[in-house]
Amino acid sequence: MSTAEIQRTDQEILDRAAQDDIDAIAAYNPDPDAVLHEVQDQADALFTWDYEKGSRPRLDKLYEKAKVSQWNAQTDLDWSIEVDPQKAFNIFTEVSNVNTGHWTEHPDSPAKNWGDKEWDQFSVESFAWRLSQFLHGEQGALLCTAKIVETVPWIDAKYYAATQVVDEARHVEVFNKYIDEKIGVRYPVNPHLQLLIDDIINDSRWDMTYLGMQIMVEGLALAAFGLMHQVTTEPLLKKLLRYVMADEARHVAFGVLSLQEVYQDMTAQEVRERQEFAFEAGIRMRDRLLQQEVWDRMGCDVKHAVKHGLDIPDEDQIFSQLLFSKIVPNCRKLGLLDAGDGWLRDRFTEIGVIELEHLEDTGQEYDAFTLDEGTPIPAPH
Repeated sequence: MSTAEIQRTDQEILDRAAQDDIDAIAAYNPDPDAVLHEVQDQADALFTWDYEKGSRPRLDKLYEKAKVSQWNAQTDLDWSIEVDPQKAFNIFTEVSNVNTGHWTEHPDSPAKNWGDKEWDQFSVESFAWRLSQFLHGEQGALLCTAKIVETVPWIDAKYYAATQVVDEARHVEVFNKYIDEKIGVRYPVNPHLQLLIDDIINDSRWDMTYLGMQIMVEGLALAAFGLMHQVTTEPLLKKLLRYVMADEARHVAFGVLSLQEVYQDMTAQEVRERQEFAFEAGIRMRDRLLQQEVWDRMGCDVKHAVKHGLDIPDEDQIFSQLLFSKIVPNCRKLGLLDAGDGWLRDRFTEIGVIELEHLEDTGQEYDAFTLDEGTPIPAPH
């Protein structure tokens, strides 16, 4: 079957008429009392009787590194450090897309009449929202990696994924503790992030769990943590992020190293389905960055804020592009950008991130994120 015959519409991929459907993006009806969220997991758990360790040397190396790179959120971080919320939060807001004339001066901006008081409050809310989404995303990674342990057919991958389950539990713990003790403001899971995680868990194919979580969600998280680590001067957060990034770099590398082997033998139709899934994930994460919950809490019209966020000029898209700096090169490494008729390349071009394709992929880059204090963290590109 040719790729032309299997091409689906945005409606079929995204479950909405167009990728910039304002009504669909702005739809936000959380249940403030909900504690549990149920998703159907369609996958089969796979046993393997081939216990030969090291048959996939690169995964074995990753597993060995993970075993000696564990840290304790309770004892390796100094939780006695006092955090000045306004100082810590303002710094990150200064490097975001919101700190541009498009938001501060444009006549259509919902924030055009804000003074220092409103911007200070927005800084606190936006920072709390970002860390809240990190927290929820880490729980998503916890569930997805547990699913990988069940579903991946290789023992070396099961070994490594088991170490990542421990990592993700620690990340949930540490972000929750920081939010509770140092920020005091939290947000529910963003609906676009939840939709993406639901799709990843619901899909029965084990490699889709890898692609959605290890490459897309964890790839964006690694870039976001790197940017935040670079700009923050708050010592507790800086060290927290330093530890988390060392783990996340291994997690993304795990996805790259595993999927390289799998995608080589797939049919054109199977590859197109992975391209479409990567595109869907990219759009969901772009929509997540519009942070409609923050605009709502600030008393703004959410649809107005979403539309204004989608209309941001290319020269002000630096922040959003940086967050895709791991995703696009890793998709290129996996051969997804140009497979078939180059469908994914065209779609990433549409959302303005294709120029990131030649940045370093994460297949081997994880060594640069080692917890050796003498090794500098790679700066965001």
